[in-house]
Amino acid sequence: MRVGIVGIGKLGSLHLRIYGEIKDAEKIYIVDTDQSRLVNHPNMPSFNDYRNLLGKVDFVSIAVPTISHFEIAKFFLKNKIPAFVEKPITQNANEAKKLIALAEKNKTLIFVGHVERYNNAYLAIKKIVDKPLFIECHRLSPYPNRSLDISVVLDLMIHDLDIILDLVRDKVKKVEAKGVKVLSDTADIANVRLTFQNGCVANITASRISAKRERKIRIFLSHCYISMDYAQQQAEIYKKIDQQITREVLEINKEEPLKNEIIDFVGMVKNNNTSIEDAAKAKDALELALRIEKIMLKNKV
Repeated sequence: MRVGIVGIGKLGSLHLRIYGEIKDAEKIYIVDTDQSRLVNHPNMPSFNDYRNLLGKVDFVSIAVPTISHFEIAKFFLKNKIPAFVEKPITQNANEAKKLIALAEKNKTLIFVGHVERYNNAYLAIKKIVDKPLFIECHRLSPYPNRSLDISVVLDLMIHDLDIILDLVRDKVKKVEAKGVKVLSDTADIANVRLTFQNGCVANITASRISAKRERKIRIFLSHCYISMDYAQQQAEIYKKIDQQITREVLEINKEEPLKNEIIDFVGMVKNNNTSIEDAAKAKDALELALRIEKIMLKNKV
């Protein structure tokens, strides 16, 4: 199978390495408008324009700035070429709906890169979580010098929003949010409190101006408390038994989430899977993120 990778920045380079490691990617084409990125891969067929991939590839990975997701994904879906789009799916909900409708009409797969869904630590705790009462998330990073066209909500927090929606499976009743610009033109640090109709509350902090890197979620259930570290792929369960707090460390097979995600995408392409379920979940996470951004603008410091 032949794959095209549109955008060879940080994420696109990861896609390139992984496609080079899996047997299903027989030939790889790369596209970037920045010629200096292409010259780093002199033995690989490359183009400055994604349209040149037409007729040459069986599917594509799109890892360009969010503002270009809609235009590029639309081109490939119109030509019935399955597309992996890095998160967020698009810059607004209307564009997301149009892409999903086009994918459904042309019976062509659109897959969105919400990589934490493929974290083995998350997959381990997901089997245990039932009716969470309270969730706390911290996703902190040093200043990235990338993805600065979007706020920390769309860049980092959207991962946690996607996971929380997957765990709670209910509608958000109330959103409280504060965001602060520090080094960029959009919010670099944000704190959000979500209240769901079933009573569950989620408190989420995301920062891209932190001195340290942290990716953690804590989930409180009626019978136990779960602590999980995405980066370390570790999870612990705390329970009260006979007036004692017990701690269980889950056995987790550590693997690269992005590699598992790309393998799943390629498998769906091979099996002619045209489900829009993945993209619909990505749209829901985007809509919640945009709702949060709107509230942050009203409450700006």
